[in-house]
Amino acid sequence: MENKLRINMLSKATSVSGQGVGSAYMEQVSLVKENKDIFEVSENKGGNKFEICHIHTVNPQYLIKMNKKHVNVMYVHFIPETLDGSIKLPKPIFKIFKSYVIRMYKKADEIVVVNPVFKEPLVKLGIDASKVTYIPNYVSKEQFHPIPQEDIDALRKKYGIEKDKFVVLGCGQVQTRKGVQDFVKVAESLPDFTFVWAGGFSFGAITDGHKELKAIMENPPKNVKFIGIVPRDEMNSIFNMSDALFMPSFSELFPMSILEAVNSHKPVVLRDLDLYKDILFGRYEKANSVEEWVEIFKKLKDDENYLQKAKEDSKFISEFYSKEHVNEIWREYYPRVYEKYLKEGKKKFPKRK
Repeated sequence: MENKLRINMLSKATSVSGQGVGSAYMEQVSLVKENKDIFEVSENKGGNKFEICHIHTVNPQYLIKMNKKHVNVMYVHFIPETLDGSIKLPKPIFKIFKSYVIRMYKKADEIVVVNPVFKEPLVKLGIDASKVTYIPNYVSKEQFHPIPQEDIDALRKKYGIEKDKFVVLGCGQVQTRKGVQDFVKVAESLPDFTFVWAGGFSFGAITDGHKELKAIMENPPKNVKFIGIVPRDEMNSIFNMSDALFMPSFSELFPMSILEAVNSHKPVVLRDLDLYKDILFGRYEKANSVEEWVEIFKKLKDDENYLQKAKEDSKFISEFYSKEHVNEIWREYYPRVYEKYLKEGKKKFPKRK
């Protein structure tokens, strides 16, 4: 293209701390901005002087901004059914919110999903399959990477964790969907391990299971530490401080914490969910019960060969979701959808000087 494609990124993802969507937004925008030869990227700008309006969150003001003066790209980080277990609202309000989300997705010209399993449910909602594109998240290796052992030792000392303890890390918003109760039950079965949860109540009292989870956080087992919401620029150290990442979530979107953890080459232990199969290639430890998870962690601690294989699996995942690979996808995607709507003649794109 002779002129640079003008893209306006719209998001409120960073207004709430501890959200994976916020991390994904910052990474994606930073990546696209590097392509100065073909893209001119703005964030949360008014007006219509853009060829692409890329909407990252479902805020009502963004629904209004969808018009015929640009291609409206909607980033889908969740589908309505994945909201269950995240927030707790009165049923009528929850129903209205779900309907609103579906309306927003349908109004968009193009959909980008962060997980290929989202495509079928979106098609069932009435969205044309040809408008749905899968583009994975990625994590910067400059920001997330292995660190020296002495730094790990210093961090463990800061949090009151002994050097020789096997540390299991859980992270994300404290909510029912994340499987926090199972995380604690596994910890109770492994008193010689230390379990650390990084994250908190990003949505306060409307968080699903808030009362029960708050009680657990205020009186956890002796070997469990809830360290609260950790700034993203400190999370690399937290991943490195652990010996394994444990996320017993009942449902997920495209968990950024997994991609961040594998960059430090830590074993990943998950609930056996279908959504992981296509994006993690079976290179992770999985189970569906407290008893099975307990056995996995015992084996990781006591069997060096098993531990090393799990680390290599994480390294494999890390290499697949490289910055370079994902960047090439975005460089192809934006020009393609622009040309598509330019040829159709259905958009009143802004005139260039």
